[in-house]
Amino acid sequence: MARRLSDTDIAAICDILDGWRGALTWQGLVEAVEQRFGHLYSRQALNMHERIKRAFTLRKVALRAEPEPVQASSPNARAALDRISRLEAENSRLNAENNQLLEQFVRWAYNASLRGLDHRFLNQPLPEVDRERSKLPGARPKG
Repeated sequence: MARRLSDTDIAAICDILDGWRGALTWQGLVEAVEQRFGHLYSRQALNMHERIKRAFTLRKVALRAEPEPVQASSPNARAALDRISRLEAENSRLNAENNQLLEQFVRWAYNASLRGLDHRFLNQPLPEVDRERSKLPGARPKG
């Protein structure tokens, strides 16, 4: 059984999608992920993660809209064009993720205002974490 995908794994899968060339299918992505991680994840397991699903959809749309690749005259030029293409895809994906987070923030701010929570309440600092103290009942303090 494959291990759970961590945030780092999900980011790596998004990077795979950012650099994808050619026809993009879920089966192709499953195979690329298996090759990269050595674990077989199903399409459903990958699709369950919102960032992967969004990155897949964005890349699929971008590949349809992408013009024919420019043929480079040298290996260095080809590498540079590939890097530019990958960075443009990553930039597009990150902009979409940022817009989604901004929409989520607006939704949360609206819902907080409905509950009577103002910006002063919402901007309070987080409480300090006391790493020396255990919250388990019956636990004895160190000392």
